[in-house]
Amino acid sequence: MWVNFMSKVIIFPTDTVYGIGCPIFDIEGIHKIYDIKHRSLEKPLACLCANLEQIESIAEVNEQIKKLIVTFLPGPLTLILKSKQEVYTKIGYRTIGVRIPNCKLAQHLLNENGPMLTTSVNESGEVPLNTYDEIKLKYQDMVDEIYDSTESSSNLSSTVVDFTQEEIRLLREGSITLKQIKDRLDV
Repeated sequence: MWVNFMSKVIIFPTDTVYGIGCPIFDIEGIHKIYDIKHRSLEKPLACLCANLEQIESIAEVNEQIKKLIVTFLPGPLTLILKSKQEVYTKIGYRTIGVRIPNCKLAQHLLNENGPMLTTSVNESGEVPLNTYDEIKLKYQDMVDEIYDSTESSSNLSSTVVDFTQEEIRLLREGSITLKQIKDRLDV
């Protein structure tokens, strides 16, 4: 598994909105993100991954989930899955939202750092900030690094679907619809 020797919180672009994140098992970094955003500890962070292997290292993935990953990821779909025991033991998440962003810079950072817990860059409950200059002005003294990108983003948050219960539940709709997901799964 990935080893983190020093807490590092970064802000980086994705294919949807900018994210603020740290390596998945960086407890100090996780707390720093919650402090920066003034976010309730009751609201878990999502995990961005570089590939299927990273997702499988932290979450339970069956054949149906693999179908969705192959069809929609990389892209704007977050899948809420049951966590692996190590994730529960180290950070207390019984379930975890996973996504593979379709952004070269984000992919590079995830390949370098392993899965990263992330959330949008904003005060909790407010609209995400999504321009480098605006983010740098507000957050440059709060994080270790802010990355800029020439790639465009959609400015629309990802679709979030919960697969931890018997019935599939749509938690947030983005550009991928629940109908598209159910059609792919023949549900």
